[in-house]
Amino acid sequence: MRTLTTKLKSPWGLAPLPGGDLLVSSRDTGKIFKISADTGKKTELGSVPGVSASGEGGLLGLAVSSDFGSDHMVYAYFTTDSDNRIARMVYDDRRPAGDQLGAPDTLFKGIPKGTIHNGGRIAFGPDKMLYAGTGENGDGGLAQDMDSFGGKILRMTPEGEPAPRNPDAQSVVYSWGHRNVQGLAWDADKRLWASEFGQDTWDELNQIQPGKNYGWPDAEGKADKKGFADPVEQWKPKDASPSGIAFAKGSIWMAGLRGERLWRIPLKGAKPVAKPQSFLDGKYGRLRSVAAADDGGLWLATSNTDGRGRPDRQDDRILRLEVR
Repeated sequence: MRTLTTKLKSPWGLAPLPGGDLLVSSRDTGKIFKISADTGKKTELGSVPGVSASGEGGLLGLAVSSDFGSDHMVYAYFTTDSDNRIARMVYDDRRPAGDQLGAPDTLFKGIPKGTIHNGGRIAFGPDKMLYAGTGENGDGGLAQDMDSFGGKILRMTPEGEPAPRNPDAQSVVYSWGHRNVQGLAWDADKRLWASEFGQDTWDELNQIQPGKNYGWPDAEGKADKKGFADPVEQWKPKDASPSGIAFAKGSIWMAGLRGERLWRIPLKGAKPVAKPQSFLDGKYGRLRSVAAADDGGLWLATSNTDGRGRPDRQDDRILRLEVR
């Protein structure tokens, strides 16, 4: 374990660039930074216009285009005064620091916003489609409302249109019945996994299948109720409160906020082969984001300056974890 960089303000999204450097978003300031994977040097790309940071909202998830080498597109999920939305911007590192982002092109809007449960994770899948995890902003009924984008996992083209082979060809909704999805990752066999905040009883790790209903607010955790997909693993919120996830070396790795630890869930196919193991318990405080590095290691972003942690003078940090 080593510390790559320190003194970040409310880091949230974490997206590796081709070549290994990292992009990180600042939830509360609306800024995006590049972090050198070798030296930890921070370079400000610029600010995303229109970000309204309050409660759990602000500049949240980041994703780098599947065709970044040719289009140089960076995607951002963020809260505005009226909704949560996704925009993309051209990143040009030849321009001066602070002025490296082009004007945002809003490709999807109308995701419900709230003081809580804004979701926010975005990621490109192996199919080159863009996935987004949303929250129900405290209104559990939205998770079961197919006319709302809240409490869903969305799947769209890079231009924001319903992706081919979605459950409903006219809709971006991929799965529903979610409370607050903040982690998305694919395993070696291209299966999609998602982490989800529970309420008072169970946090969840779900293996996502198109068109399935994951139960909220009618089911929390392994409820064994007809019509609902049960999670693969579950935790008490005090031990997890999960945000980001990543896949590395045969396991899903899940960052815990309230739990202040990193969980490892070893997999064989779509099923765990051992009980989840916890690492870094309480050592670095709240853990927000985790991303896989090219060599099989992990990047971790802490979340102690988000208003709910106990920051020290070096927070927040990005950490490098070797995986054996």
